This record gives sequence, structure tokens and C-alpha cells, in this order.
Amino acid sequence: MNVLFFLTPKSQIKYVDSSMSIRQVLEVVEHYRFTTIPLLSNDGKFIGTITEGDLLFYIKDHPFKNIAEFNNINIMQVKRYRDYLPINSNHDMVDLITTAVNENFVPVLDDLGYFIGIVTRKSIINYLFLETKKQAM
Repeated sequence: MNVLFFLTPKSQIKYVDSSMSIRQVLEVVEHYRFTTIPLLSNDGKFIGTITEGDLLFYIKDHPFKNIAEFNNINIMQVKRYRDYLPINSNHDMVDLITTAVNENFVPVLDDLGYFIGIVTRKSIINYLFLETKKQAM
């Protein structure tokens, strides 16, 4: 089975880019209630992931008088604790499942390192459940 079978394309998901301020990223995370979101370069390459924890630790370590102060601080100044590991679109299912065990989603890149979408752990589990159900019948 091809990894792309499970892909949710970039056009259908939310992500943040390296030119955004901390305030802008906070608003995206709050609005969509994400705990982790892909971080891309301005040209669409995968940089890593930003988590709620990354943002909270930055805020804790940089006291502020009001949220407007974060309008002028670029998201790239936030230290990321751990990035979700991406896979290439030509990886096999073993790589996908191995990576998804520890992450809510798996970023998928093309051969040039451009972000093309994600595979959610939920989509893998749903597929495996349906296949198991079919075999049981």
C-alpha cells in the first residue's frame, strides 16, 4: 500500500510558516485547537513542528505585559522541543506506521523536501480496523 493513499493534502490542512509572528501562530493554534502544527518555510519546505508546549515555554521564559508584544517576535525564535519526523512520499507502510506510533500525524514530503501533506494516525487506525473487520467476515 502506498503512503499517498492515506495523505491529507497540504491544501486541506492548516500549517504555519516561518514568517509568522508568535501572536499569529498562537491565534491559529487557539482557533483550531491544535496541540501540534506543521511549520513550513516561505517556499513550502518542511522545517518542523510547533507545539503548544513550545509556545508556553517561550511565554514562560519571556514575561510580557500584553499579548501585542508578541506581534513583532518571529516564530523562528521559539525553541522547538521535538519535531515530528517526516517521511518521504515513496516510503513504505512499515515506515509510516513506525513513525505514526509516536506522533498524531506524520508529515509527508516530496523528493525535494517540500511539504505535501500529512497522514493522521487516525486514518491509519481506521484503515486497519476496516481491513481487520473484512477479514473477520
